[in-house]
Amino acid sequence: MTQWKERKTTLSQLDRSFDIEFWQEQEASARFAAAWELVEFTWKFKGRNLDELRLQRSVESIQRGGH
Repeated sequence: MTQWKERKTTLSQLDRSFDIEFWQEQEASARFAAAWELVEFTWKFKGRNLDELRLQRSVESIQRGGH
């Protein structure tokens, strides 16, 4: 069952408190899924291929210095 949450207000009284409260009530996985959805939307909007999306990878080699 999907639950809806809404708030009615005037534009002059509109602030971010409703959004902040809503997202703080969500689990981390829901926040991550919503953020990733925005990333994909932006990528498509720019005409980019979604197959190009990936996390950045860095490789670093650390060696112990000899005395």
